[in-house]
Amino acid sequence: MNQLGAPPVNKIITSGKIVWSLIIILIGFILLKIIDILLNKIGRKSAQYRILTKRIIPIVKIIGWAVVVYIIVQGVIRPPLATVIAFFTSVGVAIGFAAQDLLKNIFGGLMILFDRPFQIGDKIEAGEEYGEVVKIGLRSTRIVTADDSVVTIPNAEMMNHSISNSNNGETNCQVVAEFYLPLDIDTQKVRQIAVESAMVSKYIYLNKPVTVLFFNEMKDKRSIIKMRLKAYVSDLQNEFIFKSDMTEITLRELVKEKVIREDYL
Repeated sequence: MNQLGAPPVNKIITSGKIVWSLIIILIGFILLKIIDILLNKIGRKSAQYRILTKRIIPIVKIIGWAVVVYIIVQGVIRPPLATVIAFFTSVGVAIGFAAQDLLKNIFGGLMILFDRPFQIGDKIEAGEEYGEVVKIGLRSTRIVTADDSVVTIPNAEMMNHSISNSNNGETNCQVVAEFYLPLDIDTQKVRQIAVESAMVSKYIYLNKPVTVLFFNEMKDKRSIIKMRLKAYVSDLQNEFIFKSDMTEITLRELVKEKVIREDYL
């Protein structure tokens, strides 16, 4: 018995309509793939373009597939209103009973999209994970960590974390290198060496300041000085290379200036 006077499914979906639907899906897939390749090619020209294209590509794909679905439904299948109402009623009931966690994640995804605590291309810290946001979906968010691992975090879980955003949409971000030094160092001399070491790195972003901070700490049951060298990398893709570069240059100069002994390292 048909609900709301809807005709049988075999009257609505014929073999001819299935073939045309598959053709439209194939054309849509090819066109979106071409657009994806072109946008990625543009993104490789500079760091600014790369972040912009990473944000545009998911939107283009959503709009593209929405257009494909609309063309298939309205242009090929053309179901009567009664069938559409019956379908969405059934789907709504099924989702209500079987997909509560999914709905929480979708709600979290919508909150992320509207509140925008981070965007694709940002470097964020969520819980114990730190990396670059490569995808924000309705169900989950994906980040790539320093060791190139892809971590998928459900959006409902993301909403329960405190999110730390390193660059907030900019191509540069702050990088911190830490050093453990003896108590008897000349902090003024060490500060100067550290700043100059950061400034000579080819990866530094010179429009933001270099900062050096000193702290007293206990390490291996002895009192030491911990130095934190903060500087900005010009392209966040080079974040960890810049950190390594700063560390290597600073340690080399500290030994060269006899601030620390080589065997202290």
